[in-house]
Amino acid sequence: MIHFKEIGKIMGALLVLIAIMMLPGIGFSIHFEEDPWPILSSAVITLIIGTTLFFSFSKQDQNIRKREGYLIVTLSWIFMAGFGMLPFILSHEIISFSDALFETTSGITTTGASILNDIEAMPKGLLFWRSMLQWIGGLGIIVLTVAIFPLLGIGGIELFVAESPGPTSDKVHPRISETAKRLWYVYVGLTFAATILYWVGGMTFYDAINHALTTLATGGFSTKNASMAHFDSAFIQYTAIVFMFLAGTNFTVIYFGLVGQFRKVLKSDEFKAYACVVLGITVVLFFPIYAQIGTDAELAFRNSMFQVVSLITTTGFVSDDYTQYGQGVTFICFILLFVGASAGSTAGGIKFVRHLTFFKNSYLEFKRLVHPRAIVPLMINGDRVTGRIITHIMNFLLLYLLIFVFGAFVLSIMGYDLPTSLGAVATCLGNVGPAIGDVGPVDNFSFFSPGAKIFLSFIMLLGRLELFTILILFTPFFWRAN
Repeated sequence: MIHFKEIGKIMGALLVLIAIMMLPGIGFSIHFEEDPWPILSSAVITLIIGTTLFFSFSKQDQNIRKREGYLIVTLSWIFMAGFGMLPFILSHEIISFSDALFETTSGITTTGASILNDIEAMPKGLLFWRSMLQWIGGLGIIVLTVAIFPLLGIGGIELFVAESPGPTSDKVHPRISETAKRLWYVYVGLTFAATILYWVGGMTFYDAINHALTTLATGGFSTKNASMAHFDSAFIQYTAIVFMFLAGTNFTVIYFGLVGQFRKVLKSDEFKAYACVVLGITVVLFFPIYAQIGTDAELAFRNSMFQVVSLITTTGFVSDDYTQYGQGVTFICFILLFVGASAGSTAGGIKFVRHLTFFKNSYLEFKRLVHPRAIVPLMINGDRVTGRIITHIMNFLLLYLLIFVFGAFVLSIMGYDLPTSLGAVATCLGNVGPAIGDVGPVDNFSFFSPGAKIFLSFIMLLGRLELFTILILFTPFFWRAN
């Protein structure tokens, strides 16, 4: 039996947090002499409903189990999308429900795909809320609430397990709430550092804080129509590269590095593979880009590395149109939509640890064929990977491929051409942003029909919560009483 009282109480606490997160946008609206009422009224509505839910279920009778955890995580992201779109709708800047849902879902899932044709014409307060949506969705609203829920008398380990992206068991502290807190300290600290460096590099403080929020969230929303290409500055773009790379790194690895435990950093097979692949593909793309740019080797290297890091980390910032460099570069960039960065990072996508497990296990399978009686264990980070985890990863990869194919089929029968259908589903499922076809790095998603936008919103949510968290809710045994 599912304990709905606990779910109601936690959903109430989440809505209160969402309302509080809306408040800074009011300050920017006032500062830029805009109407603060849309954001203020949205915050009040969210706060009233949140406090009502929270105090209506003031006492917990049962602990949160896995079933409640999966349901809470899914509902919290749905609530986040539902209440997060209120400022856009009440301001009449985004009138259509499908447009508001798409933009908000793209924000909380850190996808970065947009339906806005003129971003710079949007009110500054709303753009800040748009960036804040990605920052909240970055490390996960659930991880934040796990860090503070002990103060409310609410347990949270099942929420952390259900929400934390990627198959990683690394902890920086035995207590799950302390782990969440320390990860958020790293997240906030890196966001502050990025803000300062962007500001020093020539951005206004407003642009700096917005881009810092979306960089560390690997979201990619920008306050400029041309994204990072607007800032013709090597310093700003290299700063973005560094912080996108860090945001795509397992945050426990970053924490261990900050506290001087470098042996644990070097032990991470995923981190080493992540760094090597980023560097390797950057070199591969450098040559065709340099051939077209001409004599400016630094610019070719910067454009190459920026695109690779932006796509692999699923940030989706744009500094250049990678489709102009030929079919080979475009194809590689399309493949990068399926990579994803590290598990335990703010990035979306499949994650390196899954790719690493797949390729290592495939390689070892040849050895098992030659020596059928030998015990050939699969090792990641010096630890043996169990058969259950291998099976889970293989199922994930197959399910990911099936959803991609099915999604592209759905868009194609809606009338969209094949490159656009493939690109749109790949980038939404991987939470990246730009893709190929009519949704390339200089395009947006405004031309899609309302039905297609709602469908892609579901794909974004499905990808962000790593498939199983949502799909398990559609199984009959999930709802069956124990």
